[in-house]
Amino acid sequence: MHLKDLILPFQLEKSNLRGRVVRLSGVLDHILTAHNYPKPVSHLVGESVTLSLALSSMLKFDGVFTLQTSGDGPISMLVADVESPAQVRACAKFNEERVAQARQQLQAMAVPETSQNHLAQYLGKGYLAFTVDPHGEAERYQGIVALEGASLVDCVQDYFRQSEQIDTAFRMAVGYRRARWQSAAIMLQKMPEEGGALPLGNTDEDDWRRAMILMQSATENELLDDQLSLEELLVRLFHEEGVRVFEPVEVAHACRCSLEKVQDVVTMLPEEDRAYVEKDGAIEMICEFCSKAYRLDPKTLEQIL
Repeated sequence: MHLKDLILPFQLEKSNLRGRVVRLSGVLDHILTAHNYPKPVSHLVGESVTLSLALSSMLKFDGVFTLQTSGDGPISMLVADVESPAQVRACAKFNEERVAQARQQLQAMAVPETSQNHLAQYLGKGYLAFTVDPHGEAERYQGIVALEGASLVDCVQDYFRQSEQIDTAFRMAVGYRRARWQSAAIMLQKMPEEGGALPLGNTDEDDWRRAMILMQSATENELLDDQLSLEELLVRLFHEEGVRVFEPVEVAHACRCSLEKVQDVVTMLPEEDRAYVEKDGAIEMICEFCSKAYRLDPKTLEQIL
């Protein structure tokens, strides 16, 4: 199967590990080109989108999963949210001048921009939050971990290790190839036994270490090669482990903004704030997620109020 935007669940029979492999092309490129972010910002948004899809696909729920960073660095916020099963959107807030300065410093040190080394320079100190917001009356859940380590992947792995006590690992790649943004990630996780307890013992640890070595052997070219199917990639990496794949999930870009929601936001603003954003006889609001512009007639808002 050569769909370009999908999530493929799988399991390694020999080592009792479960996983997801995510590959994005058209969806990620659509999200990023709508914003025209500087390259480092686009790279980190791409990581956030890919991680959010991998993580949300592990959950059995009907609702919205959100991955959000907040820090004191040049990129003050990253947000990616997924409405089940796999409708994703994302955006970022940043200081363009500080991003350019950070990028110049890295280039002066001849440090390449990858998914392994640019967390501290761009995001600074802060936190990464995971939020599960189910539809209906189910309880909302949120987990938080400090922005530490060299990458977003490091933060996510630390969260699972500290808070969930489940070994979780990723192999990530984000790149601009053939005039479009692409990304891919492999996620592996230990499967709990019946009752929730994780299996223990040297044999299990040996299986985990072997799977990590095999997963990390995947090159960036293999991960981003959309001519190499995800099934072929998994077999290439884990053929000795007994790979079982399950039904893939196709990913779509979908923003939940609408004229009605924008009107609701504007009508809640104080009158002086509405007057401030009015220009040329209309109020224009731009969705931060999809960059769609909404022009509102002040007279229509008066009628609503």
